[in-house]
Amino acid sequence: YTVVRLPNGEGSLLSNVKAVEPGYPFYGEVVLASGRPFADELSGGSVIVEQALLDRLGLAVGDLLEIGQATLPITDVVLVEPDRPVNFFDLGPRIFVASVDLDALDLVKPGSRVSYSTLLRVDDESRLDAVARSLAEARDVGQESIQTYRTAPSGVQSFFDNLIFFLSLVAIFTLLLSGIGIQSALTAFLRERYTTIAIVKTLGATRRFVAFNFYAIVAALGALGIGIGLILGFLLQLALPTLLGDLLPPDVDLAISARNVVEGLLLGVFVLGAFTFIPLYQLGDLRPHFIFRKEAIRLDRPLPYITAAVLILAAFAGMVYWLLGEFDTMLYFVATVTGLLLISAALTEVTLRLLRRLRLRSLPLRQALRGLFRPRNPTRAIIITLSASLAVLFCLFLVEQTLNANFVASYPEDAPNVFFLDIQPDQVDDFRAALGEDVPFFPVVTGTLEEINGEPRRRGSQNNDDGPTDPMQGSQRRNFEFNLTYRDELIDSEGIVAGDTLFDANFTGAQVSVLDEITDWAGVGMGDVLLFRIQGVPLEATVTSVRTRTAEGIEPFFSFVFPSDVLGSAPQSIFTAQRVPVADVPALQNRIVAQFPNVSVLDVTATITTFSGLARRITNVVRFFTVFSIIAGLLIVVSAVFATRFARIQEAAYYKVLGAKGEFVLRVFTLENLLLGLVSALLALGMAQIGSWLINTRLFELEYQPFWAASVTMIGITMLLVTAVGMAASISILRARPIHFLREQAEEE
Repeated sequence: YTVVRLPNGEGSLLSNVKAVEPGYPFYGEVVLASGRPFADELSGGSVIVEQALLDRLGLAVGDLLEIGQATLPITDVVLVEPDRPVNFFDLGPRIFVASVDLDALDLVKPGSRVSYSTLLRVDDESRLDAVARSLAEARDVGQESIQTYRTAPSGVQSFFDNLIFFLSLVAIFTLLLSGIGIQSALTAFLRERYTTIAIVKTLGATRRFVAFNFYAIVAALGALGIGIGLILGFLLQLALPTLLGDLLPPDVDLAISARNVVEGLLLGVFVLGAFTFIPLYQLGDLRPHFIFRKEAIRLDRPLPYITAAVLILAAFAGMVYWLLGEFDTMLYFVATVTGLLLISAALTEVTLRLLRRLRLRSLPLRQALRGLFRPRNPTRAIIITLSASLAVLFCLFLVEQTLNANFVASYPEDAPNVFFLDIQPDQVDDFRAALGEDVPFFPVVTGTLEEINGEPRRRGSQNNDDGPTDPMQGSQRRNFEFNLTYRDELIDSEGIVAGDTLFDANFTGAQVSVLDEITDWAGVGMGDVLLFRIQGVPLEATVTSVRTRTAEGIEPFFSFVFPSDVLGSAPQSIFTAQRVPVADVPALQNRIVAQFPNVSVLDVTATITTFSGLARRITNVVRFFTVFSIIAGLLIVVSAVFATRFARIQEAAYYKVLGAKGEFVLRVFTLENLLLGLVSALLALGMAQIGSWLINTRLFELEYQPFWAASVTMIGITMLLVTAVGMAASISILRARPIHFLREQAEEE
């Protein structure tokens, strides 16, 4: 990275410069806005840039751009870069320069942070893995990695792999809850027809006859639902560019895949069959005397139900494995979802038992509470489904708020917000004078820790996705690479926890001070001898003190600190930081880069804004897909209203016969739905707070924050949503006149 500028000095921008040789990129194609070949446009003495650079600096193709010590014309705009299809979080736009112009730029100096990539074309494709394996064995593990075009990681691939993986988990969870909603809705539908089924059975209808008719209804409605689902899936695919915005590559193809259509059909058929089997099978146990006794269906043969439940669980696990392709992940996910549902079910059962024991003075509230326990009311299923799905959504929101509070909103007002990188040692005095402020400078020397007390130390390996046969396996092993520094005194945010001073004046030989976090992580202690390799040169030093950080903040810290006379002559880069008003940052950047072209100026406030915007966009995508699980819970609310339609009409009629007005009935039904939403939201919030606490403290190592105001708001929104859906489904019940119900009852008697 370096800061480029306009020739008139009125604008500058941190950018990502890539110098390439003829023949680049070997694999794939660099697509330019002009459509001309990349090699013809970048032959030396010019640059190719991203559109973002033109937009931010107000330039056009043909204008001049100062990079380092050179001024070069912009000849074209890059649209697609095969080895970097898209970068979701980048500090600056890409600039291509020809390798012949690299010396003229005068940007690469001792200590500069530069990464090199060597491209090798293998003519015989069959020898590709063998060549890669041979190179991997000869490489410097701490400095080099070997990758092929098949195994090289790309920002877009890893991002979408992770995003699709997570969305697959959300989709499976939503499918499960939707299945519960389908089962609840079907049960409500069938319960309204139990009397009709019993009458048909008294006339000689067999189990097969009854089952066939309702299987036909379920199949027809299921086919309609699957068809609508596929159409909505196609529409959602068209809406993906709007959801993901510039996260998608510009040339992405959103074509409809026949395989995905078949997978969608199979998933729809599986969910439909798995969750409708038990309600339909129960019809066989419905006896004709139900006409008179109105008793619940008794399970005369429980074995088929147990077998069906086991098969459904096994099929669900198989579906998860099919979609995710990882057995361990499948086990973790199935166990997590099962545990979440079991916890939700246990909490629901305890809560409902406590509610049964409440003695309330308010008549409307007392009747609303009794309504939760009316016959055939699937209150448990509603609360379990809503609380489980809301727990996931609430937990995502709480974790997002914690990350935002720690990394975006909590940036100290007095902390440095502009960092100056890659300052050369001979520029320090002039740079301090240019800033007009006495700021501390921090030298950085990159080195690897290779041995501790003569024993080689290596960190664990990270395998590629290709599995054990991948020739690149282990190519990303890390050999304890650190940013080292040198100084002869402690900084204000440090303290000594072992040793008397930072360095022992009476010690003979090279010394090093270690941060206390490293002593636990790497097993390093006082007196240990560490072997570092710096730019290929070995350096052996003894630990003579252990430091600790006494304050958290933006202060830089280093794991290893050496005396100045030990590391001062090593290749190094220097950085410093300053607090600058946001409005003054552009002018300062222009002035510094004009005087020191090799120095990169990083505006931290702009970087945080970019990062928070990216995180917010990704979170919105995840939240959008998670909302579908809430819809599954609301489906059960609607089915509950229809399942208890007769009982609700009966209650409303009796209320009105006894002198109650319509407002009383409306109040009772409203309070019932408010209670349903309140219980679901409280259970969900409790589980979400525990999940947020575990994720933030154990995974991210951040301080747990409950965000009570936001939590209360989420509870209120849930109550309003459940009440709105429940009351909308109850409009016909509220409008029913008691005289019609009483006449129907008299005719039946």
